[in-house]
Amino acid sequence: MDVGPQNPGPPDEADGSGKEPPKKDEKTKFNWKETTFKMAEAALTTLASVAILGIVGYSYTRYYKYMILEKMENAFAPGDPVLDLAATAKRGLPSDYPKDAADQGKQMEHWVLRDEQALIDAIVSGKAKGQYFLLVGEKGTGKSSMLIDAMAKIDGEGCAMFDAHADPEIFRIRLGKALDFEFHEDNIGSLFSIRGPRDASALLDVERAFNKLEKVALKRRDRLNKPLIIIVNSMHLLRDDDEGRDLLELLQQRAEQWAASNLATVVFNSDDYWIYERLKQYATRMNVIPILDLNKPKALSALSNYRLKFHGERTSPQILEQVYDLVGGRLSYLGRVAKSADMLQTAKDICQMEKTWFLNKCWILGMEMDDDVMDQQKYASAAMVLAKALVDLEKDMEATYDPEKGHILPQMPLHKARQVMTRADFIQSYDAINVFTIDSNAMVRADSVPMMNAFREVCAQPGFEEFLEATLTRIGDIESLGRTRELTIKDLWEGGRYEAKMVDARGRESGGLTFAVKEKEGEEGGD
Repeated sequence: MDVGPQNPGPPDEADGSGKEPPKKDEKTKFNWKETTFKMAEAALTTLASVAILGIVGYSYTRYYKYMILEKMENAFAPGDPVLDLAATAKRGLPSDYPKDAADQGKQMEHWVLRDEQALIDAIVSGKAKGQYFLLVGEKGTGKSSMLIDAMAKIDGEGCAMFDAHADPEIFRIRLGKALDFEFHEDNIGSLFSIRGPRDASALLDVERAFNKLEKVALKRRDRLNKPLIIIVNSMHLLRDDDEGRDLLELLQQRAEQWAASNLATVVFNSDDYWIYERLKQYATRMNVIPILDLNKPKALSALSNYRLKFHGERTSPQILEQVYDLVGGRLSYLGRVAKSADMLQTAKDICQMEKTWFLNKCWILGMEMDDDVMDQQKYASAAMVLAKALVDLEKDMEATYDPEKGHILPQMPLHKARQVMTRADFIQSYDAINVFTIDSNAMVRADSVPMMNAFREVCAQPGFEEFLEATLTRIGDIESLGRTRELTIKDLWEGGRYEAKMVDARGRESGGLTFAVKEKEGEEGGD
């Protein structure tokens, strides 16, 4: 058979059966089963991923919270950074100290045993419960040293100590270091959150730290039946402003709560009176412990023993008496004098230093002062008036020196001191710069024996009273000039005049004045 010509194109594909493959429809039918299976598979995969992520996140959060409490509890374990720093300072002995001692650090332990040390030991060891404490005393009386000694006796177990600061942010950081609390700043979850861990005030972070601390204190009370000890040193560094007062109020609220429940004992340490004045308003469980200078027998005994032990010399009683007359029983001054080669000269240098400090802060300028310095001179003249009042008060005292107690500094009540100065706002600043001091009984006196010596020397200068009076007169003149206003009246010639009327708040006239030029006799026009 003849086969005609074929159309050009690809040859037909044939399968093994010899049948032609089926032709596809132009509209393929949609497979719902396959699509549904793929959707379900994707949804289950997503759900499993989210579930795993949620489990991991929840587990991390639980672990993180657990580690926060573990780290904070470890902060109250034996050993403390404060004790480590104190021991490092104590090992810095002079080269002439004996080297055969078993423990040179023990040589530098505080060489005066104060009467208050037993009470401080009971507080820090947790035996004194149900109260919180405020240590008040002048700078250099040994408050911090007694606290560190008490902590060293128990190796810092159950104690945390840190220094306050005027900046609440620095206060927050120091509190976190003492409690080993990071304020959630090391939480990895903050990488995925909108609000960062520091989108809050320092006061709120302190509250967070105390909330965590309560949980640790509860566990410790159930296990050991002992409170935690929180020591806040240098409370006077807080500013007397809104932020400082809010922080102080927060600390006192926690101290009151923890004292009532025996969870923790808070110890505040302050050099200035205003902290006590502020805490007293809301205090119900606060116990105030005044820390004063040493009396004469203890001061002389401490000096004599120190010189004999570390310098190998027996100091004559006359030299010891002269040193005490100059510096009194202030521990910081006694320590400097005891370590010096010439004790008497060092005591004189301390007195001169205090006098220079007083004059640099509070010296007056007399009648020739410029009116631009009036505010500073108000501050200085008030201090000089109070210093003179104390010196005059000392002259009227029956005894200013007791053979057993030593120096008896003149003092007056706080309200009387404000009356003498005619100002109520300066005394707190004087206390802050260590010129005058206010004790827990609200009595005002010189900050120290060397400062009282400076008062006597300044007030005994020839012509001092006249110079002070001239300064006060000049201040009064400047204030009077500032309150006086000059009114110039013009255009009163040829019968011109001004009328001034007094009108009350309701618009009623209550009187008036008329200003005019009086014509002289025999003249037509006004003068």
